[in-house]
Amino acid sequence: MTAVVAHDAGGAEILSSLLRRQGNGWRAHHLLVLEGPARCIFERKLGTVDSADLGSAVDRASSVLCGTGWQSVLEVQAIALARQQRKQSVAFLDHWVNYRERFQRNGKLDLPDEIRVGDAFAFERARAAFPQLPVTQVENPYFLDLQEQFAMQQPAAGRREELNFLYVCEPVREHALKQYGDERHWGYTEEDALRYFLDNVRVFGRPVGRILIRPHPAEQPCKYDAIAREYELPVSFSEGRELAAEIVDSDWLAGCNSMAMVMGLLAGRQVACCIPPGGPQCVLPQPEIRSLQAMVAGAAR
Repeated sequence: MTAVVAHDAGGAEILSSLLRRQGNGWRAHHLLVLEGPARCIFERKLGTVDSADLGSAVDRASSVLCGTGWQSVLEVQAIALARQQRKQSVAFLDHWVNYRERFQRNGKLDLPDEIRVGDAFAFERARAAFPQLPVTQVENPYFLDLQEQFAMQQPAAGRREELNFLYVCEPVREHALKQYGDERHWGYTEEDALRYFLDNVRVFGRPVGRILIRPHPAEQPCKYDAIAREYELPVSFSEGRELAAEIVDSDWLAGCNSMAMVMGLLAGRQVACCIPPGGPQCVLPQPEIRSLQAMVAGAAR
């Protein structure tokens, strides 16, 4: 029996897809420990599920499989409990940055027995971050699910004159404050990035048909309302549709370092990183991602 532990959305998407692809048989071999955004993600894919207390789940299980994240210490606690009971623990990394920080709690590093990743970029970065641990590259079950969804969801036929944008948000300030004690540690905030995008949306070369802003699951739905009112642009907000459907309906995805930007590439969409001047380079390793700063500089020449 394996205890599957998840709180943050990224890891939850991968682990829930992994179980979904096993069919109904997964229930006989897995116990779930779900908190935060993970519960809704699992239930969206698997239907009604039971979530156990972490301690009792690890007691009953022979191994632990968890996601990683920064919004909660649930996954790190699961790894520590598994080690105390001499049970195997495996963590599936869902991103390409801050690997060691994902396993820190109160200044202590709690590492699993094995790291799993879903692509070659993550494999190389994980091996560099954890030279003492086995790192295994497997197919990313979430990406497989997405590719199937994108194949089934076709956009409206014909080329539109106007461009539709999907802007995916992430709580940059909150992450910087939690990790470094400074909301502006990276030289910008999520509000700065959104304004930079809206200020420069004309550089994409065609009239703007729609800008759909999708707050991060950890953010309040109304967080960006005031910024939207600053601009005379066709801005609207996501109202709970699946991310895959909103990607298919868009020509461009824009954001900072969001996993959703990689999903856009999987769907064949164009993607732009909107980190403003003063911020660092985009950490996503995919070379197809365009830099809005470079586009703005090119338009000025």
